[in-house]
Amino acid sequence: MKIRRSSRLVDMTYYFLERPYQLTPLTYFAKRYSSAKSSISEDLAIIKKTFAERGIGVLETLPGAAGGVRYIPKMTDAEARAFLQSLCDRLSEKDRLLPGGYVFLSDLLGDPKILREIGRLIASKYGEQKVDAVMTVATKGIPIAQAVASYLNVPFVIVRRDSKITEGSTVSVNYVSGSSARVEKMELSKRSLKEGSRVLVVDDFMKGGGTVNGMKSMIEEFNATLVGIVVFAASSFKGNRLVDDYTSLLSVEKVDVPTKTITVVPGNYMELL
Repeated sequence: MKIRRSSRLVDMTYYFLERPYQLTPLTYFAKRYSSAKSSISEDLAIIKKTFAERGIGVLETLPGAAGGVRYIPKMTDAEARAFLQSLCDRLSEKDRLLPGGYVFLSDLLGDPKILREIGRLIASKYGEQKVDAVMTVATKGIPIAQAVASYLNVPFVIVRRDSKITEGSTVSVNYVSGSSARVEKMELSKRSLKEGSRVLVVDDFMKGGGTVNGMKSMIEEFNATLVGIVVFAASSFKGNRLVDDYTSLLSVEKVDVPTKTITVVPGNYMELL
């Protein structure tokens, strides 16, 4: 039974948003809606225009027998700047400062709306670099990794500091903590990451870069390739940071414990676009 155009447009839009980067042939939609390819092409033109006008992303059509159409999530520069500034404002709130000079992030990284925007923001930068997996370390990096992996439509893997029986055989690496200079260990299940994968590393917070550097070593153990490193927030660090090639969404410039003042500015994300 043929389906009306209005219904097709709604269903196709939902289909694309749920399957970013998945290439789908036009014949699939023609069969799905019992419609001619010419009608499907007209529908796609409407969706493509709307996605572009609303800053939702790009609907890309690839010609040829092996071609099709796919949705590429994007965030406009103006939208990215506004979102990052809103995060700076939230992170600069005085009640976020914890004893010891730590900054409270859990509420932001537990907000589904904020996580979706973080995922789309990071996917906008790394989506075209053929990422096979997103890697993070337990535990606060997990929601970020899940959000990014959702928009890239790839798996995410979790590196742990202690092994779990349910993980099976693991690969472990020792790394030096950038802030405390202590030698620590992290592990990843051998089944979590395929050899030769292209990996994007994400984390919630970075000081000296020891944890992120440890994940770089883990990627090498799997004969995989590091695509990039993204951290939600990076703080100022007086020593030599172990990682210098990274993207930060936010930068914590100053933490004044006596006055409970936190100075947060956008990171280098916009500079690296």
